[in-house]
Amino acid sequence: MVDVNYKWYPVYTRSRAEKKANQELLDKGITTYLPLKKTIKQWSDRKKIVEEPLIKSYLFVYISTKEFAEVLMINGIVRFLYFSGKVASMPERQIEDLKLLLATDSELEVLEFDIQPGEKVIVKAGPFKGMMAETVSIRSKQRLILRLENMGVAININTSTAFVARF
Repeated sequence: MVDVNYKWYPVYTRSRAEKKANQELLDKGITTYLPLKKTIKQWSDRKKIVEEPLIKSYLFVYISTKEFAEVLMINGIVRFLYFSGKVASMPERQIEDLKLLLATDSELEVLEFDIQPGEKVIVKAGPFKGMMAETVSIRSKQRLILRLENMGVAININTSTAFVARF
């Protein structure tokens, strides 16, 4: 049975400390989610595929309010995110959508600014099937945006507009 007091909370980390903080939280038995994307890094003598956080300086913890202090004591964790004066929580659906996005090999672009609300759609086919998103027009091309509402972050999804239906 799942405790209804447990929610997903985004936490802000020190720069480049996401993986270490995530591991420390896991070692303490706290459920976490750190969305990672694979990128190719170029060195002078070689190229290497590395995993980087999809959203820099953020990771997600699944905790109750009783565990806030324990999370803040982890090395690398700076603070919880606040929205309208309260600690921001993430809907379970958005975490599942992030996992679905990363399960595909599609190229993702994180937009770190607030996008004005557009038309809400649901993806009905393709690798993002079942995902709820918003449409925006960028340079006359239709794009889908998955908005993480309480974080001020949006993820640009490249998929055919033939795969979407109005909400």
